[in-house]
Amino acid sequence: MSGMTEINILVLVGSLRAASVNRQLAELAVESAPDGIVLAIYPTLGELPFYDEDVEDAGAPAAVRDLWAAAAAADATLVVTPEYNGSTPGVLKNAIDWLSRPPYEGPIKGKPVAVIGAALGRYGGAWAHDETRKSLGIAGADVIDSITLSVPIGSLGGAHPRESAEVSAKLREVVEKLVAEVG
Repeated sequence: MSGMTEINILVLVGSLRAASVNRQLAELAVESAPDGIVLAIYPTLGELPFYDEDVEDAGAPAAVRDLWAAAAAADATLVVTPEYNGSTPGVLKNAIDWLSRPPYEGPIKGKPVAVIGAALGRYGGAWAHDETRKSLGIAGADVIDSITLSVPIGSLGGAHPRESAEVSAKLREVVEKLVAEVG
């Protein structure tokens, strides 16, 4: 990609747990990114206050402004999320709510977004991924429905996702497809 501009992808992880399989997937995506592609895991989703229009109207807190700036600077977003009670984890839904602001002008508006992840059960979090895609689409993102990866945690046998050649290859493919959507 010599002569081309770097492509920056913001990575949002829906699990706050340091050793979560979803965080491991995100780290693997960062490690295995092709040349010229920079993936950055957003480190402080857990510090965002719950979305509250009164808080926004009083002046968004620094944590929110930081998220907005990271999303605005990114060419695309990769969301890596587990499934909590059949849906999107609260911390991720809250981030999407903040990213939808201001209405119809949020920093993810019109930018490509892909949703992947791992969860218990044989479907690997497909319900949460569908719910997350729906919220992101309503928030204005260009959700790329054809980019999917739902990893059943049990299929990893307790190993890090990088130990699975199949998961590693599919994850590289996800990143390449997302990059192809950057205009």
